[in-house]
Amino acid sequence: MKLIIPSFENGAPIPAEFVMGIPAPDAPATFGPNRSPHIVWSDAPAGTQSFALICTDHDAPSVRDDANQAGRTVPYDLARVDFYHWVLVDIPADVRELPAGCDCEGVTVRGKEVGPTPYGRRGINSYTSWFAGEASMEGDYGGYDGPFPPWNDERVHHYHFVLYALDVPTLGLTGAFDGADALLAMRGHVLAEADWVGTYAIYPQAQL
Repeated sequence: MKLIIPSFENGAPIPAEFVMGIPAPDAPATFGPNRSPHIVWSDAPAGTQSFALICTDHDAPSVRDDANQAGRTVPYDLARVDFYHWVLVDIPADVRELPAGCDCEGVTVRGKEVGPTPYGRRGINSYTSWFAGEASMEGDYGGYDGPFPPWNDERVHHYHFVLYALDVPTLGLTGAFDGADALLAMRGHVLAEADWVGTYAIYPQAQL
């Protein structure tokens, strides 16, 4: 199975058009255009009954104490954890493309709705937990929301867009399921998978 994201080259930086956070002239960072990127795939294996798409940042800080704090940085060697940016399951078997902007255009404060769409079922991304407790932002963040790594993080983040071909038409997930829930439900049903990686950082001195 082949996966292509025409919006940026595999292994290259993700353009500002597709990120949630960008540098600001009068502040460390501000909200960006936050469009979902263009996704195209082909050569699905025989027996494919649906697809799932999960975008994961494997470089999220395991401890948030230093994140976005003036006069401090998130150390490069800090242990990292997964942060889900897009969880979309039950993509119909005849779909081979997600147009740019189809699952996100701009920042929706308190998040977009989870549940069925014409191109699959949205789960929640990890901004749901990141913004928990912030009265002006908390909510269930469904669908795609792009990169917004801490603006003082010394590490460049890597965003893995992984498409899975599945042997079932639905994973049976409902409500506010997340990436871990989707991966668990997929066990024993994955016929093939394909990966495309983008990088992003706000901190000017960030290193790969």
